[in-house]
Amino acid sequence: MKKQPKLNFWQIWNVSFGFLGIQMGFALQSANVSRILSNLGADLHHLSLFWLAAPVMGLIVQPIVGSASDNTWNRFGRRGPYLLGGAIVAAFAMYLMPNAGLAIMVMPPLIFGAIMFALMDGSFNITMQPFRALVADMVPTEQRTLGYSIQSFLINTGAVLGSVLPFLLTNVLGVQNTAPDGEVPASVIWSFYIGGTMLLLSVIWTVFRTKEYPPEEYAEYKGLDNHKVADNTYKGIKGFFKLVAHAPKTMYQLAIVQFFSWFALYLMWVYTTSAVAQHVWGCPVDDRSSAAYQTAGNWVGLLFGAYSLFAAIFSIIMPRIANRFGRKTTYSIALIAGGVGYISMFFITNQYLLFIPMIGVGIAWAGILAMPYAILSDSVPADKMGVYMGIFNFTIAGPQIVSGFMAGAILKHLFNEQAIYILVLCGISMILGAVSVAFVKSKHT
Repeated sequence: MKKQPKLNFWQIWNVSFGFLGIQMGFALQSANVSRILSNLGADLHHLSLFWLAAPVMGLIVQPIVGSASDNTWNRFGRRGPYLLGGAIVAAFAMYLMPNAGLAIMVMPPLIFGAIMFALMDGSFNITMQPFRALVADMVPTEQRTLGYSIQSFLINTGAVLGSVLPFLLTNVLGVQNTAPDGEVPASVIWSFYIGGTMLLLSVIWTVFRTKEYPPEEYAEYKGLDNHKVADNTYKGIKGFFKLVAHAPKTMYQLAIVQFFSWFALYLMWVYTTSAVAQHVWGCPVDDRSSAAYQTAGNWVGLLFGAYSLFAAIFSIIMPRIANRFGRKTTYSIALIAGGVGYISMFFITNQYLLFIPMIGVGIAWAGILAMPYAILSDSVPADKMGVYMGIFNFTIAGPQIVSGFMAGAILKHLFNEQAIYILVLCGISMILGAVSVAFVKSKHT
């Protein structure tokens, strides 16, 4: 097997640069979709059901795209065609999503908004999945932690930009931040326009600045038979279940950790706006269109931007921590920090002090974005990297689907629609995830 050459910093940077724009889109989605759907008429305890579109699309799209990209080699590379195609559709969906009110002549705006949400998230997944595999393709094993940490840094930098856009447009440029029922504020609409454009441009940068290895060279670096680089043994439904059955044990062990962490993240994205509006601004449960609720929505965008900023900072030092203490220990500490951050929000009613818990949430987010993939990539066969990274998305989508079906009932019947208790539940779940890391077996501790 020929030794794969190390990449310099900027080569690794270019491999993941498209994630900057993708995460701007995800951040705008995370902080504003509940707000958009609420403005269009969705009830609070039904929001988690609308949000099921995100994990369901990931569950369907990512394994298919992963398998297809494993078997694709053309002038745009192996992963490049899917990065570019997904980005074009994602940008289109972002332009349409906040304009759901214009579809009133065709269908109810709420239904149109839900469809655009599904299309937007599905195209995000088409674009995002190949990025995970691209790092494993291009970056040698000894640089994997650095590679995924740079990816985490870019993800969180994009998230900061996306999260603060509505606030900046409102408070710096004076763009309107309120709208009648059935419409979306102009600050959100223009944020989605800017985010969609940045997504497309950043992905184009990665596609044209990263030269993927041709099949013969890739096979030499990964120790593969050149004729088996694109392995067609596992075709169809039966082949898919064979792949799942033969997945590395590390994947199943990580799945337990992923369940607890992504169960919490889904709840956070759906209910933080309502939790902050109720707990800090004193908004009634059924308040969806008042100025106070919209102000809380913008503030949550800043909080999400803050945890992404802290995650970006932690991503810079995370490789050193992992090299000294091990990937598992780093992962576990990150999740504990997130758990403490969520639980502490229950004790805070000052909007400015809410930035303190975001430190812990940001550390957890950085760990979740990097450590599982760094651990898993050493256990997955190189010729099936894309499809296994797609299958691994089950461990992200699955807990979100469970969370989506359970969250409304939990909020209504256990927490009397007081969303702040949902964030306490997030904290407990994160800590359970940290405990589960101890049971993961990997080549690099």
